[in-house]
Amino acid sequence: MVPTRTLARTASEGRPYKLRTFSRMHLGDIEIRYLDGGNFCLDGGAMFGVVPKVFWDKKSTPDVKNRIRLRANSLLVRAHGKTIVIETGNGTKWDSKQRAIYAVQEGDPLVDSLAENGVQPHEVDLVINTHLHFDHAGGNTRIENGRAVPVFPCARYVVQRAELAHASVPTERDRASYFPENFQPITEAGLWDFVEGDMQILPGISVAGIPGHNANIQAVILSGGGNTLAFVADLLPTRHHIPLPWIMAYDLYPLQTLETKRRWLPRMAKENWMVVFGHDPDVAAAALHERDGKIEFEPVDLNR
Repeated sequence: MVPTRTLARTASEGRPYKLRTFSRMHLGDIEIRYLDGGNFCLDGGAMFGVVPKVFWDKKSTPDVKNRIRLRANSLLVRAHGKTIVIETGNGTKWDSKQRAIYAVQEGDPLVDSLAENGVQPHEVDLVINTHLHFDHAGGNTRIENGRAVPVFPCARYVVQRAELAHASVPTERDRASYFPENFQPITEAGLWDFVEGDMQILPGISVAGIPGHNANIQAVILSGGGNTLAFVADLLPTRHHIPLPWIMAYDLYPLQTLETKRRWLPRMAKENWMVVFGHDPDVAAAALHERDGKIEFEPVDLNR
């Protein structure tokens, strides 16, 4: 590891913090780069659930519509001769009304971010979706000649089999989170590779269930060289969600989220895992550790 550098103090945090940096992020033979899936906004109250606004607005200042700034965080992984994208962000299939509601960034930030790393969509071998909500799988497809088609035509797409089954017939409670055009074209193209439960995808790359946000959400865990990084998606959408009771109102099963956090966070902190927050706009990744009985984070720059 190279020396840390200090980030400026932010309005939401009362002291400067260190940013752990690497000469390119490697976990053994696994290379990891951060990808930007695009900025967007969601209601702050929904993002923090039962936590009173007087507490959360000190962490994430809302706009006049009570929305807080978020980002769809993704990863580029190179391992075992394969180019892998973890999570595809918001995508580009937004009409003007939807874009205004969610303040979705214009353009195609994920594909632009891949290009900055020398990768074109047809060069991607594997796409791993933690789940199929629009802000995690929107970039699976794009519009071409008036219809949705896979963005990564040569890739296999990985998701829990039960997640696709639910996404195809969602409930009234979560129907607004699933856009069929994000996953049906993958089915039509025959590009799914389904997993069922915890499973190794490739050596050093596995998925594990982290239920609560929905029933079939999965973390992607990368291990090598004595270190571990977990893409935890909406289990920890931002660094502010590390405390156990800070749970989104969007979660279908908040008490299960609580138990999942109670099970995973102590292990992550004890073993000094790095985590990628699903939607933190300022700190995409951090190492977790415990101090005086409290789990703290140390930001990590994946692209140094």
